[in-house]
Amino acid sequence: MTTLARLRAGQLRGAKRLDLSCGLTEFPREILELGDTLEVLDLSGNELTALPDDLHRLHRLRVLFCSNNRFVELPKVLGRCESLDIVGFKANPIQDVPAESLPSSLRWLILTDNRIEQLPASIGRCSRLQKLMLAGNRLSALPPELAHCERLELLRISANRLDALPAWVTRLPRLAWLAFSGNPFDAEAALSATERPSAPAIRWTELELIRPLGEGASGVIHEALWRRVGDAPMPVAVKVFKGAVTSDGWPRSEMAACMAAGAHPRLIPVIGQLTEHPTLADGLVLGLVDADYVNLAGPPSLQTCTRDVYADELGWNTPTAVRLAQAIASAMAHLHERGVMHGDLYAHNILWNSRGDCLLGDFGAASALPCGGDGAHGLVRALQGLDVRAFGCLLEELVARSTADGEAEQQTLRSMKAIEARCMVPDSLARPRFAEIVSQLDALNAPRDR
Repeated sequence: MTTLARLRAGQLRGAKRLDLSCGLTEFPREILELGDTLEVLDLSGNELTALPDDLHRLHRLRVLFCSNNRFVELPKVLGRCESLDIVGFKANPIQDVPAESLPSSLRWLILTDNRIEQLPASIGRCSRLQKLMLAGNRLSALPPELAHCERLELLRISANRLDALPAWVTRLPRLAWLAFSGNPFDAEAALSATERPSAPAIRWTELELIRPLGEGASGVIHEALWRRVGDAPMPVAVKVFKGAVTSDGWPRSEMAACMAAGAHPRLIPVIGQLTEHPTLADGLVLGLVDADYVNLAGPPSLQTCTRDVYADELGWNTPTAVRLAQAIASAMAHLHERGVMHGDLYAHNILWNSRGDCLLGDFGAASALPCGGDGAHGLVRALQGLDVRAFGCLLEELVARSTADGEAEQQTLRSMKAIEARCMVPDSLARPRFAEIVSQLDALNAPRDR
């Protein structure tokens, strides 16, 4: 019996979560009978165009996903759902976001890949908002009232039509993860084809795919052999980008950032740029990461919202914590020197092994730092300060899972906490630069590894 059939037969009474993806064209009224218990409702992957006016009968509903449907307006009834704190309407043809559609309880709003041209001023009343995802729309401006959302930590505005980044964005005291590539004001987008970073061309026919390694929002990665004429086959990884906009922005922006990043021991090397793919897809040929590397953490959950999820048993000694922090700070200093803002500095984007080696990856949210023009220097410093705050969050997590052997290591952890505190000050311009952070971590007498 399908989930829908069980719902209609009254067999789901008491359910806290309901997932329905079965070609629905109308909202099943039986869902409203779950009002005393239902907390998470996922109706993604249907053909819905409206929600019932009495949806607020689901008075315990905290999470609602309606991605990949046919809504052209964000339903006004959402504003009457007083417990809602996570709303996701990704990949709909939404054009209008009415003022009354935004409940003030919102913590996480996903409107990626729609047709939205403007947001209502009422979004400024969402004082709990931590995560706002707007990539792939038609926004030419952000409402100034959004500056009132001082708890905002993650903002995705890539692949829109913004002529400028509002000055108040970098003044948001908790903002740590920002993506803005693919807008008219974006430095990378302004480059001519001859000025863009490039890598050696590698033809698709030179590559022999072996097995898939993973698939993310922006593309599919395979292990492969690069068969070069006159040379032994070289093990590589091949990432073939998808054409659609992702939660972070355009895949082409990610590819440009990867190439602009250049070489560093703690970055996965870019070997070449894929050409002559059968579907003309873009792609990169990357260094193959050893199999013993794993993700340092999992991505944020519905509960943690903006913070990563670590395995309960995961931990390390103090020298390993310093080693990891040094490596990532050094990689970030290198990126900033190259004019690249990472925008997604998270433990779930760090690969590490049991020896404490690590690699920083995932440039999906990366953006080119502005260059030249009035006020560019101050804006660069402010944007770099956002990455620094993200590093402060990472330091907090590294220290929290560290064990200290003796007073010397306890003092090292206290010193790391002091660095963390400076990284987290509300004023982005007052945060240290990564070069200074690297120097401070080096001074802790941990093994150098950059």
